[in-house]
Amino acid sequence: MSVLHGLSNGKDFQNLLSVYLDAVFFPFIHVTSDNERVYAQHLQNKLFPDHTYSVVSGGEPLAIPDLTWEQLKQFHATHYHPSNARFFTYGDLPLEQHLKQIEEEALSRFKRINPNTEVPSQPHWSSPREEHVTCSPDALAPDPARQDTLCVSYLLGDITDTFEGFTLSLLSSLMISGPNSPFYKALIEPKIGTDFSSVVGYDGSTKEASFSIGLQGMSEEDTERVKQIISQTIDDIIEKGFEEERIEALLHKLEIQIKHQSTNFGLSLASYIASLWNHDGDPVELLQISDSVAKFRQALKENPCFLQEKVLHYFKENTHRLTLSMSPDEAYLEKQAQAEEEKLQRKIQALSHSDRKEIYEKGLELLATQSKTQDASCLPALKVSDIEPTIPITPVQISTAGGVPVQYCEQPTNGLVYLRAMCSLNTLPEDLRLYVPLFCSVITKMGCGALDYRQQAQQMELRTGGMSVSTQVTPDSTQLDMYEQGVLLSSSCLERNLPHMFQLWRDIFNSPHFDDEERLRVLVMMSAQELANGISYSGHMYAMTRAGRHLTPAGDLQETFSGMEQVKFMKRIAEMSDLSQVMRTLPRIKKHLLNPDTMRCAVNTTPQKISDTAAQLESFMKEVADNRKERKPVRSNIIEVRHQQQRPLDPLDDSGLSRKLISPCQMKTFFQLPFPVNFVSESIRAVAFSHQDYASLCILARMMTAKFLHGEIREKGGAYGGGARMGGGCFSFYSYRDPNSVQTLSAFRKGVDWAKSGQFSQQDIDEAKLSVFSAVDSPVAPSRMGRFLSGVTDEMLQNHRERLFAVTHKNLVEVAERYLGVGQRTCGVAILGPENHTIKKDPSWIVK
Repeated sequence: MSVLHGLSNGKDFQNLLSVYLDAVFFPFIHVTSDNERVYAQHLQNKLFPDHTYSVVSGGEPLAIPDLTWEQLKQFHATHYHPSNARFFTYGDLPLEQHLKQIEEEALSRFKRINPNTEVPSQPHWSSPREEHVTCSPDALAPDPARQDTLCVSYLLGDITDTFEGFTLSLLSSLMISGPNSPFYKALIEPKIGTDFSSVVGYDGSTKEASFSIGLQGMSEEDTERVKQIISQTIDDIIEKGFEEERIEALLHKLEIQIKHQSTNFGLSLASYIASLWNHDGDPVELLQISDSVAKFRQALKENPCFLQEKVLHYFKENTHRLTLSMSPDEAYLEKQAQAEEEKLQRKIQALSHSDRKEIYEKGLELLATQSKTQDASCLPALKVSDIEPTIPITPVQISTAGGVPVQYCEQPTNGLVYLRAMCSLNTLPEDLRLYVPLFCSVITKMGCGALDYRQQAQQMELRTGGMSVSTQVTPDSTQLDMYEQGVLLSSSCLERNLPHMFQLWRDIFNSPHFDDEERLRVLVMMSAQELANGISYSGHMYAMTRAGRHLTPAGDLQETFSGMEQVKFMKRIAEMSDLSQVMRTLPRIKKHLLNPDTMRCAVNTTPQKISDTAAQLESFMKEVADNRKERKPVRSNIIEVRHQQQRPLDPLDDSGLSRKLISPCQMKTFFQLPFPVNFVSESIRAVAFSHQDYASLCILARMMTAKFLHGEIREKGGAYGGGARMGGGCFSFYSYRDPNSVQTLSAFRKGVDWAKSGQFSQQDIDEAKLSVFSAVDSPVAPSRMGRFLSGVTDEMLQNHRERLFAVTHKNLVEVAERYLGVGQRTCGVAILGPENHTIKKDPSWIVK
């Protein structure tokens, strides 16, 4: 599936559509590796053993060397053909022009063929099957002794039966979502494992849907117990069904999803219909969700046992089910490497002298091709002059509610009210900081007021579009050593449920529950497992956060809240046999955070609902006034600094900024992890957002990524990705899923030399500017309008925009020399990856 996303410029869309049509249908073809993915891949391959889903879609690494160029070319000619394609556009640009362009630039140049890509149905098994696979041990697992996964997967019906698919996806949510679901109660709460298996619930991405349920982070000896619990839970559901209120909560959630406007709404729709449409289902029928809801309600009304009968048919009586277990093998990576080496040796031994010579010459030819500057003159190009010179101003109203500053932003929100509140961390004692992310993840999940945690979850689903609390670290836009630290409270609701949403927040502020150790342990285990799993997906982000730790105080706090320090801290908490000390910590944090004296709020809703929301907010602030405490004078020096800079105080900035003077220092950290690949980053202390050089560094980062680092790190180095970015006061290099480590650091330095040498053209600069502007001008959802969090005013954004337009070749060379040169820079380096003897022998590295 090929997508164009978030383009606000018609000319840009047209140009990129041309490039995509050319790349997909007329490519220039040359032939030129986490436990969760391993498990998911095996599960699909083994549940559908008789056709296309039995193989790895991207190519099994050990099988790829057997693929010939002719085979690849032939596969492309039949599969990447208009006869096998579906086109989807979404947005406010006229459809006729898109269709005309698709016809002229692609369709008219092909004859219709029969691609023979229809996926056959999987023959159903007459009896269930069991399989076992191995994986690499995970050093960050919450409990190293419990690293097994077990899951039961059921083959369901054909996804082109739209209503049946809709019913089964709702049924899946009722069975597994949230603390009120039967499988959560049966599998998660007894703490047999740390979380549901990585593949869980309804999957409609294949021709025939599937449903999976199981656990990860469990002991091997619990295998039979888990199988028995899954079977028993299905029997219980068939006998008891589901409470009416849970079904209503789920349908309410659907109503919210239909009304909520996100910036990737069109892309989400495309993803939602892609599988069904590709298998010749009716995409329009799939999008008529209101009709499906009405049909679902009618089916329940006519037959109160409607859902129980589905469970009986698809789960109890279904013989096409696979039980897949996975356990760690200490020698897993070693065996993988050995298999690759053996395959390589077999291939080498079969080569003649002339074969070897040809391969060597082809390798030199490939390197030369990769090193050559590609001619992009044939590509349609947007000009910098096509970009709007000014930003649209977003009007906001500034007011107060119970003495708390509030920003109101009138937006077309489709009948939803969005509330955000920033609570400062300025008064929080240092010893509590590491616990703040844990506090955020449990504060809305342990019960409050008269509600236990199950009732609280039910009310949140029935009355809101979600309530969340998260850490927030915002670097100041003028000075590198100042930042705002806090937690962000976010929630939304349909207009009719506004009083209910405020009542839930009122109970969370006035009487949150922290006394259920069993519930806390479940949440801790799930959180620790989620963090450990997340590294393989976002390892480059963890590397960048660590590399920037000692460069700015905001970077230091980011590492505490969301870096490797937090991952390791949560692993320690998960290993504790007694959580009473943690339980004593949470109320202490609550006193500092849920306090109106250190809050500021934002409301985004329709003009008609502003006054009602304001009245409810005023009442809420009065009723949580007991949480007020004597304000500490945390702002005096900051106000003085801001006035010296002649920068107007943000009227909303009542919570104050934090200033922490650090001595930026070089630090090189290596985290040894159970992956066969590396995540590498080098961060350099640079400038704040309002500095005149910030725009030049943004353009430089994009240009270095596209014109130098991509070629060195991905094309030549074999990494999945790599590049540079500017933000948070730091210029950061990174690589993602990278077979190299120290060599990649060398590529970063070569990138700096390339930039300082000025060996780039005006076209390179213009392309980088267009790329930066596409991010600057990306759409903002109605719920997020008003620039509440960043502290950056419209005037500052316009100044930044003008500086981006004005960046020259000379500016780029100058900032590369000024900030990135070896003598000038203060930098931090971090690598996450497999054992590395070169680094271990080097005393300049800290090995974790």
